[in-house]
Order: sequence, then C-alpha cells, then structure tokens
Amino acid sequence: MTETSTPRQNGSKGKRSTLLGAVFLMATSAIGPGFITQTTQFTIQLGAAFAFAILVSILVDIAVQLNVWRVIGVSGMRAQDLGNKVLPGLGYVMAALVVFGGLVFNIGNIAGTSLGLDALFGLDAKIGGTLSAVIAIGIFLSKRAGVAMDRIVVVLGIVMIALTAFVAFSSAPPVGQALVQAVWPSEVDFLAITTLIGGTVGGYITYAGAHRLVDAGVTGPDQITDVSRSSVVSLLVTGVMRLVLFLAVFGVVAGGVALSSANPTAEAFQHAAGEIGVRLFGMILWAASITSVVGAAYTSVSFLVTFSRSLEKARNWLVVAFVAISALVFVLLDQAPTTLLVLAGALNGLILPVGFGVLMFVAARRGDLLGGYRYPRWLLVVGAVAWLLTVYLGVNSVGGIAALWK
Repeated sequence: MTETSTPRQNGSKGKRSTLLGAVFLMATSAIGPGFITQTTQFTIQLGAAFAFAILVSILVDIAVQLNVWRVIGVSGMRAQDLGNKVLPGLGYVMAALVVFGGLVFNIGNIAGTSLGLDALFGLDAKIGGTLSAVIAIGIFLSKRAGVAMDRIVVVLGIVMIALTAFVAFSSAPPVGQALVQAVWPSEVDFLAITTLIGGTVGGYITYAGAHRLVDAGVTGPDQITDVSRSSVVSLLVTGVMRLVLFLAVFGVVAGGVALSSANPTAEAFQHAAGEIGVRLFGMILWAASITSVVGAAYTSVSFLVTFSRSLEKARNWLVVAFVAISALVFVLLDQAPTTLLVLAGALNGLILPVGFGVLMFVAARRGDLLGGYRYPRWLLVVGAVAWLLTVYLGVNSVGGIAALWK
C-alpha cells in the first residue's frame, strides 16, 4: 500500500493514528462472519461456561501476538522475508498458504456482507456482495489508501462493539454468573478454546497488524514499547467484541429462549431488541464482514509484494484484483464454496505453527535479524508454550484436509 509519508515524518499524531489503525486492522480481521457464528454457537452450547474459553483464548492469543508483533516490528521485515532468511524458499511456501487461505475466506467475507445488507435493507445477496466489494475497492483506490484503511477499520470496529454492547444491555444477561464461570467453569471445552484461538490468530490474521506497522515504518528496537502495547490492545479489542457478543446471546439463552433457526445470532438479537435488533445484527454483520474483506486483501497481498519490485509498484492494483476475484467467485457461486472453506481453514491451522515457529526461531537464534536486540527470556518461554499449542491446533486441522478425501 502506498504511503504518502511515514508516521515518523508526520510526528506523534500520525504515529498514533497508524498504531490505532494496526490495532483495529488485526482486531477487525479476526472479527468476521465466522467469528460471529462461532461465538453464538458456543454460547448456545456452553452457556456461562463459555466465558472461561473466551478468557483462556485471549491469554493464549496475547502470548502469540506479543511475539509475532515484536519479532516483525524489531526486524522491520515481514513474516515471509524472515522465513526466507531462516530457510530459503520457506517464505514462498508461507506466502502461498496465506494467500490461498485469505482468498477463500474473503469469498466467505463477501458472503457475510451480503447477508448483513439483506438483514439491514432486504437487499439481494448478489447486489449486496457486489456493492460491498466496490466499497472495499474504493478504499484501496483512494490517494491515501493507508490512511483511509486505518480510519475505516477504526470507525467500523467501534461501531460494531457499541451496537453489540447495546444489544447485550437489552438482553440483560446474568453477568455475575458469567464472571464466576470465567474463573471457575462448570465445564471446560478444549475444542471451543482451540477453535477460538485458531479463528483469532490463524492464517493471515496473525500478521495483519504487524505488517501494517512495517509498511508504515514503525519498526526497530526503539519502537518496541509501542509495538508491544499495540499487539496486546488489538487482542483486547477482539476480546471485548467476543465478550459483548457472548453476553448479548447469553442473556437471551439464559432467559429460556431456544435458538433453533438457521441464523441464531439474528434470532437472539431479535429476542433482545425486537425488530431493531435484526437491523442492528445486519449492521454488525456487514461491518464485521467488510472490515475482514479489507484485512484479508491487504494482508494477503503484503505476503506477495516483497518478492519483486514490480509487484510492490502494483500493490494497490493487486489488492483491488484480490477483492474483485473474491466478489466474482461469490456472485457466480451465489455462496461461499464450503469445501474450499474447510480446506482453507485446515491450511490456516497448518500455517500458524509454521509461521509462528519461524518467528520464534528468529527470536531465539537469529539475533542478527533483530539488529542485536536481546529478546526477553520470559517472552521466549511464553512463546514456546504458545507454539506447542499451535502445533496441537495444526495436527487437529489435518483432519479437515483428510475429511475432504472421504
């Protein structure tokens, strides 16, 4: 993405704007249609005990992102470039996996925008998806695309959280019960925990915010405080959205309502806030989906542009093409391709331990790539534990690939 100037040139205000944009780019990339569906389904299944899964997943996600943002931020190199430094050719494999997964999931994100506009205005799915794709493309065609993207994801991120919080307040959930279950759960569902982790820091999402900072020039050991703080805040923003959505649905479920429709989130919002709840659901789903379209396109292309100067020059057009192809496939199929979504999800599960493993290796053994920066031992230990969990997630994701052959 072309930047007219870096935050260092613009002063502290420009830097704060970029940091905030990176925070919300990562957060809103994670908060997509799948995020909303997962949260609702697990809330229906686990009730108050889901609060524990949310808390644990946030802590693990922070451990992953603290390391990812720090290594990329200090080195000033994107993940795929570090991969090629560690093992020639590995960066190309990482890029291929991320771009494929990002493209397939972006078709699902376009589908999400169409469902959101349908709930909001009753708009035809193909028209809604196409219109949303045009809006996303318009952001990247603007003269200051980086600034436009930062502002859009921040505004829509705040709107999503505010509207969901309103519905949560309307559903009057038993908050005390949720707080107790968050630290002393009656049921621990490891599938829910691993699913949340994979959906929050899997695939392209892992690198969205960190790559944004590299593009904006917020890198080097002297930026470590801001980079680390931003990595934690990005996960807290995601966690807040997950929490208020959980409370919104939990309030309805705890009230004895059985959510049994094909769209339980919309049904829960309707029970909580009436007809306006359905409209709010539409706005939230559209905002979640359009920001994920932006995040997936931007981050996926960021894995390609460092491989040649010509790709870097054509960056914005590559992003436009990425969004356009996603929209075209959705319009032709009239839905997200289920089999490809399963495959992309499984590949995302594989890229997480590989990519994260590369970054942890750089942190532990390649101080030359970090400009002599001494990596904190405590963070290495935390990262190693988190990496083992990502390996577990990766092994489980292989089942998604195996299922496609049956």
